[in-house]
Amino acid sequence: MRKENTNSPETATGTTSSGDTAATPDNGLSAERVAAYLLAHPEFLSQHPELMQVLTPPSRWTGDSVVDIQRYMVDMLKGEMDGLRNCAQEVIETSRNNMTNQTRTHAAVLSLLGAGDLDRLLVTVRDEWPVLLDVDVAVIGLEPGPHGPDDEGVLQDLAAGDVDRLLGMGQEAALFDVLEDDGTVFAAGGGLVQSAAMARIHLEPHGVSGLLALGSRHAGAFQHGQGTELLRFLARVTERCLTRVLAHPT
Repeated sequence: MRKENTNSPETATGTTSSGDTAATPDNGLSAERVAAYLLAHPEFLSQHPELMQVLTPPSRWTGDSVVDIQRYMVDMLKGEMDGLRNCAQEVIETSRNNMTNQTRTHAAVLSLLGAGDLDRLLVTVRDEWPVLLDVDVAVIGLEPGPHGPDDEGVLQDLAAGDVDRLLGMGQEAALFDVLEDDGTVFAAGGGLVQSAAMARIHLEPHGVSGLLALGSRHAGAFQHGQGTELLRFLARVTERCLTRVLAHPT
């Protein structure tokens, strides 16, 4: 007679006699052996509670005319737990993204505050901000008014009324998940930009309206419904730095 060891899963997977081979899967386990192991170790599920989330419990009643309300409630609670787990994960990811965006914005502000003249400010926006803000193009555009010359092509010339047309009358910021720009906003980078974030700039001493525009080559990089607080904060800092360097040209 074959002696069967039921003390552990490891011993249960050992070599068996030819009589057991047909009823045992390739890995050596059988339903009888698993049941025997659980009987010998009744604390197993309490030590591995995560298994209860994937195991299928039996119905309390069987038969076509009987509805197992408890089973239905358990399944419903499992679904709610999965939904809460997914929601918590989304909140964590959103918090991480917000923290990253905040850190990038702070770095961009610090770089702009160090610009002592218009040329340096324009170079900062054109060359440093795309790297710091993880975008492809960054521009400042102004409608007609007494602003300084633009030798670097970053201070984009806008037509009168362009800011209201792009953002909407009275709107401070707008996000475009898909954008086709003919160069009006992003100049030579217009053909590259597929998604954009724009914020209004007010140069009060000159009575000039302007635009801070960030462009990405990836459609959907900016989407309606995303927060614009950091974008608007960046625009407020930009307009103050512009006012300062335009008031004291070197």
